[in-house]
Amino acid sequence: MRELLRIVEDPRQCPYLPDESAILEVRLLTDLTPEEYGELMFRGYRRFGMQVFRPVCEECEECRSMRVPLRNFHFSRSHKRVLRENLHIRAELHTAFATEEHVDLFNRYHEFMHGHRGWQLQEVTLDSYYRDFVAGGGKSGKQWLYFDDGKLVGVALMDEAPGAISLVYFFYDPNWRDRSPGTFSILNQLRYAQSLGLDYAYFGYWVEGCQSLNYKARFKPHEILRGLPVEEGPVIWR
Repeated sequence: MRELLRIVEDPRQCPYLPDESAILEVRLLTDLTPEEYGELMFRGYRRFGMQVFRPVCEECEECRSMRVPLRNFHFSRSHKRVLRENLHIRAELHTAFATEEHVDLFNRYHEFMHGHRGWQLQEVTLDSYYRDFVAGGGKSGKQWLYFDDGKLVGVALMDEAPGAISLVYFFYDPNWRDRSPGTFSILNQLRYAQSLGLDYAYFGYWVEGCQSLNYKARFKPHEILRGLPVEEGPVIWR
């Protein structure tokens, strides 16, 4: 891989805990191989577009990297119910790409969440969607497309590296909401990873006090990255 830029941002308001400040270490990388990205995931990094980042907040450690050991994960009765309720959904796995249909679905989802959860209104164009979600994925970047009777109703962006997947981002048609699409998409990705014999599914950051991220803790057993490991130092997940 080639590192074009590495910065530590100035403190800003945390998007998860508004009373806290957030500081990110951001690296701009190109030619990132799946093996290199797997090592970065192991050390607590996330990828969006060509940027990989991790929190380096000085006074807060609430953003905790979380992963699920796939060999110990079993589908519960409620998980199986969600899968049954969505048997009519067709799931297709592709390399990541962008279309106007993606953009329209993304914008409708965020408009809905703005009213439902008070999220800051976010609108993308085809260019900004490609830059933020598709660019930089290389051989790792993939997406699940979910269809209901031929209509695109959900997109789950996922990275795949040796031994692991990373659940990057998911958005969906608000009309699908009553069938637990978020849970369904996670279970679909976990089932895929288990079918390949992979070891872990990385869920990104879990923040206990953030309602929008509370769902992650429901997937058990899971492991939490302890501390902020340096690039060559030991890493402890437990």
